[in-house]
Amino acid sequence: MNEIKDIFNSKTRFIRVLWCDNANIIRGKAVHVDSLQSSDSTKDVDIKVGISRGQQGVPVMYDGVVEGSRLDPVGEISLKGDMSTLTIIPYAPGHARVMGDMMENGKIWGNCPRGFLKKMTNKAFNEGLEVKAAFENEFYLLKMDEEQSKCEASDTTPFASTYSMDLNQEVIGDIVESLIAQNITVEQYYPESGPGQHEITMKYTDARKAADNQIIFRETVKAVALKHGLRASFLPKVFPDTAGSGCHLHLSLWQDGMNILQDTTNRYHLSETAQHFLAGILHHLPALMAITTPIPRSYHRIRPQMWSGAFQVWGFNNREAAIRVIKGDDGAVEHFEFKTMDASSNPYLALGAVIAAGLDGVCNEMNLAEPVGKDPAALSSVERDKLKIHSLPCNMKESMDNLKENKVLLKAMGPELSKSYLAVKKAEYEALCKLPAGKEVDLLLEKY
Repeated sequence: MNEIKDIFNSKTRFIRVLWCDNANIIRGKAVHVDSLQSSDSTKDVDIKVGISRGQQGVPVMYDGVVEGSRLDPVGEISLKGDMSTLTIIPYAPGHARVMGDMMENGKIWGNCPRGFLKKMTNKAFNEGLEVKAAFENEFYLLKMDEEQSKCEASDTTPFASTYSMDLNQEVIGDIVESLIAQNITVEQYYPESGPGQHEITMKYTDARKAADNQIIFRETVKAVALKHGLRASFLPKVFPDTAGSGCHLHLSLWQDGMNILQDTTNRYHLSETAQHFLAGILHHLPALMAITTPIPRSYHRIRPQMWSGAFQVWGFNNREAAIRVIKGDDGAVEHFEFKTMDASSNPYLALGAVIAAGLDGVCNEMNLAEPVGKDPAALSSVERDKLKIHSLPCNMKESMDNLKENKVLLKAMGPELSKSYLAVKKAEYEALCKLPAGKEVDLLLEKY
């Protein structure tokens, strides 16, 4: 808590209290430090702001409450800052940040995405499991064209181009230093396949902190890019003929401080718990996609032979599988990668839902299908049928229909959150599908 007192004694003037809504828009209110009440003991510092209950019923297109969400502009809930997340914002002098929990009558509100993730990690803990995670983001750096009318790629370099590293060294360097200043460990960086597309990876941590880090990552990349005269976008499909941007989720299961994914005495050298957990995710994947790939443009990216996980399969080091189990040079399994996900998804909802699906597999001891060691798209339809390889939903409506029928995920989310989420997504689907591709991209480019 000394860090909090140090921040209050510094040049910090505002503390932003953040939340991420059902449309995956990061929002916040800033509290001036002079308005905070505290004693000599900083443990008594309490940051709360009021927000409308209707905020969880707001879609990406406009600031109004959608029909069917069971929410309206009448009444408020409290957004309580989690002081353990207090961080100085290096790119915004005078500002610090905390993540907010939505509270009602002294308890986590049923519509709170961060509260949902906490509920799922607690459920995992009760099953003797700790989930560790990291979000792996791809994003585009864009510049305005000569007419200042639309964005274009900041360069035209190919995958892993060292020339791209040189062209973008200053902005990428500033992004990385800003992340490090916010206590995020950066592991790798490289230019991605698309022109002006990049990837920066973060080290794994506990699930709640991983989701918080994802919020910080998105905020930092966009803000620092802007300082360099660029616009950053995590939109899953910016240009029709270039690579889409995913947000792969890396996961591992732990017990008593030990990674328990590997067991050399078992089939595939995966522990029984790991097999059940993976089976649960695969089983619920068609419904999970309504949360992990939640906008129409998500499905422009989810295509066969696009390394995006378009089939309901898993495999060892198979980048075309929805779940890629990763083996190291020594053959050991340390984590797996959930590929059917992008950064238009709320990280608290997405990670919470994936954990819920995995735990259902553990509790019901679901059997894990055989791994697929080939590109499913390269197999004939007869071969896929024989191996029981199924295509995943190819549009948002299909995944939403699956979620509506999925009792496990709806029960995990709870009646309030599941109702408001589905209502927001229904409104977004109906509105966005009517837009020409160019106008859809223009609307969403800076939202994500």
